[in-house]
Amino acid sequence: MPTLAFSPYLPHDAAPAPGGRVHARTLIMIRWVAVAGQLVTLMTLGYLLGFELPMAHTLAAVAASVLLNIYAAQRLAHQPFLHNRDAWLYLAYDMLQLTLLLFLTGGLENPFAVLMLAPLLVAASTLSLPAVVGLTGLTIACFTGLSLHALPLPWPGDEGVTLPPLYRLGIWSALVLSAAFIGTYLFQVAERLRSLSDALTASEAALARAQRISAVGALAAAAAHELGSPLGTIAVVAKELARDIPADSPQAEDLQLLQSQVARCRDILAELARHPDEAAGDTFAPLPLTALVETIAAPYRKPGIALVIETENEPEEGAPGVRDIPEVLHGLGNILQNAMQFARTTVRVTIDWTPPGVQITVADDGPGFPPGLLSRLGEPYVSGRTSAARQTGGNMGLGVFIAQTLLEKSGAVVSYGNGRQGGAKVAARWKKPNFVL
Repeated sequence: MPTLAFSPYLPHDAAPAPGGRVHARTLIMIRWVAVAGQLVTLMTLGYLLGFELPMAHTLAAVAASVLLNIYAAQRLAHQPFLHNRDAWLYLAYDMLQLTLLLFLTGGLENPFAVLMLAPLLVAASTLSLPAVVGLTGLTIACFTGLSLHALPLPWPGDEGVTLPPLYRLGIWSALVLSAAFIGTYLFQVAERLRSLSDALTASEAALARAQRISAVGALAAAAAHELGSPLGTIAVVAKELARDIPADSPQAEDLQLLQSQVARCRDILAELARHPDEAAGDTFAPLPLTALVETIAAPYRKPGIALVIETENEPEEGAPGVRDIPEVLHGLGNILQNAMQFARTTVRVTIDWTPPGVQITVADDGPGFPPGLLSRLGEPYVSGRTSAARQTGGNMGLGVFIAQTLLEKSGAVVSYGNGRQGGAKVAARWKKPNFVL
């Protein structure tokens, strides 16, 4: 029996254009394979096995796919991905073409009737919800039509094969239930995967931005160091020239301007060398972890919310210095921002140096995490706050996910919970912290 062409979702291909996820070239290629499969199946059944098939009509259905593919190859030559509407139309055609072939060859009694679920599977994994609902309805309508009207199942010899009506009803019920299950379940799975992909892209973009900023800071400090020597030479030469040129010389004013600009350049370079972090988060000088936490929390401080930083089990020789790497900087920043947003009066940060490594715990006295969501925290688009708080704060459920992704990239293990007196608590522990000097 003929096979069906459909276009699979290819996650490893280039990113699709907005509004389209189905690869057009793959759709065309697989439909050519399907046309070849349909022709081989028809020829084998009709001429080698002696099945009495309506060859003219079935070959006409196959020829329609050939013409459509030629048209699609020309029309989609410069369009790598199909938009939602176009993909739905192509998949709907696949559904109708196979329905026609099944109508001519026994309807639901044909064992190849299960192939009608294939385009629905593709749609559920790639298209929008309205498109999936529409194709599911079309699939059920095609199943129903084939259960009511279809030519007899071709069979060699004079005696045909006719299934009891109750058995045909069972086939129809199984296929309809399968269509509904695939349309619902697979769409939810694919939508969750797409959300995860979008969230990972957001976290990678945040990390890449942090790394670019850090690189700019290092470049600024290096430039300040390297330009200091030639600028000093220019200043010495300008000073010697100014001493040798009379005050009433036409060049005296130009030399004064040159000296003033040299002094200005030296001030700018000195400022860059002293504070590259103000422009780009430099990581040269070590600093206490408490100071790093205060620096990270500074942009998110809110009036009326106290930030308390405590240290526990500090080594006898004193806490080691740390450097601010982008993953830790932005990961802790997201957690502290979340805590500041929902705290009532206090955000408490505890730095525990109990070996091995170090643990940073951020706790607030806000509403805390709902117990039912604690096991799902860290997933994309899942927020641990109440719906009212999310709407008030514009919470999309990505902040915690991005924070956990960045912190885990730095080697941390992140856990979530609620305090005994209420409020949310997030702990990040590094057994081998790469930011400790």
